[in-house]
Amino acid sequence: MQPIHILLIIAAYFGVLILVSLFTGKGDSNADFFQASRQSPWYLVAFGMIGASLSGVTFISVPGWVEESKFSYFQVVLGYIVGYFVIGSVLLPLYYRLNLTSIYTYLEGRFGRSSYKTGASFFLLSRMVGSAFRLYLIAVVLQALVFDDLNIPFWATVTMTILLIWVYTFKNGIKTVVLTDTLQTFFMLLAVGITVYFVADDLGLGGTALIDFIAQSEYSQIFFFDDWRGSEHFVKQFISGAFIAIVMTGLDQDMMQKNLTCRTLGDAQKNMFWFTIILTIVNFVFLVLGLLLTVYAQQNGIDAHRDQLYPTLAMQNEFGILVAVLFIIGLVAAAYSSADSALTALTTSFCIDILEIEKRYDKKDQVRVRKRTHVLMSISLIAVIIIFKYLIADESVIAKLFVFAGYTYGPLLGLYSFGLFTKWKVRDRFVPVIAIATPFIGYFISEMALKYLNFEFGFFILILNGALTYLGLVLLRRK
Repeated sequence: MQPIHILLIIAAYFGVLILVSLFTGKGDSNADFFQASRQSPWYLVAFGMIGASLSGVTFISVPGWVEESKFSYFQVVLGYIVGYFVIGSVLLPLYYRLNLTSIYTYLEGRFGRSSYKTGASFFLLSRMVGSAFRLYLIAVVLQALVFDDLNIPFWATVTMTILLIWVYTFKNGIKTVVLTDTLQTFFMLLAVGITVYFVADDLGLGGTALIDFIAQSEYSQIFFFDDWRGSEHFVKQFISGAFIAIVMTGLDQDMMQKNLTCRTLGDAQKNMFWFTIILTIVNFVFLVLGLLLTVYAQQNGIDAHRDQLYPTLAMQNEFGILVAVLFIIGLVAAAYSSADSALTALTTSFCIDILEIEKRYDKKDQVRVRKRTHVLMSISLIAVIIIFKYLIADESVIAKLFVFAGYTYGPLLGLYSFGLFTKWKVRDRFVPVIAIATPFIGYFISEMALKYLNFEFGFFILILNGALTYLGLVLLRRK
């Protein structure tokens, strides 16, 4: 496939998204942008959240993990189920009872203004760095596949990408994202499903033969109990999966903003129930795809591993032009279904939590401030991605920045756990100190544990940081 063909596919794809935004509605209110006026059908929210949860990194990376770690990632997915149950039964009722637009407003009522600003700031930092990292990885792939051959520089690729996202989200925000994410999830799942079919067909597998092949393969091992020090041990991954779901969905403005667009609490809970089922199945299909691609590459002497496995096999036309086209569409869909909602959530949180536009501006000015903030968040996202490319350059350092962004969800876990499960008040002005110190202390502990005990925290680091924050809040409690 020629680069110009890929460019035309991407252009057509974004054209469809822009058309969807034009038909979303003629309004331009903050109620639509922030909450879709709480009129979103729960089934669209549930389906669209799949794409936002997976992202382009998952689309490429999960199949590539199978060769090295088999199906161990599914232990984390099983933990997600517990986490989503907690979200549906504990967090969503809280958010609906308080009628929140930004979920971090809860912290102000529970602890005070400093805690509120700390929670919102940690979300903004985490989501900005995390979203920039995900988009950076996808932009690098697209740059190599398309734009280098067309002599288009990386900064121009990134700028145009964010500009297109801004175009179809600037007017109605989350109201548009609910619909575009539904469409993008469909394209992503179509790409994965068709690829599985063609790879299985090339391997001579179909029906029950495919099921037997997966069951008997050495790569399909799910449960690992042998090495408790290793990062793949079942207990670590299962418990971590539960907390990852609670924090990166239930305490994340990006993901919860979609849930809060549902008409009622009951609809939002139905959304979480079906979302959990679909996401579990989809993750398993991604692992199956990884198994099939790994076996295919080995049988055909193709040197492609980890993140290069799926792109290499798809783009070399190993399975025909249809799979190549769907891979591009699926990759773009997975990448930008998380990016558009992230941009909307960043705008929402900055407006509500940092600028406090609902308290400080009249309704007419609120719309003007929201639009300017949306532009500011777009420019910030572009700037961080370009910094990754031109100023940092070292991919290992960039990866560590992404990991550090994951650390920042620990303080949110500690804050909400302390708020929900105790009645203690805290010395609010010292909360930012605890929250900032926690990730550094957690990193030090994890490094010492690895060095002296050969113990890998892995995803468990989130729980460690949450516990450290909780302990710090205990020390700050007011008698």
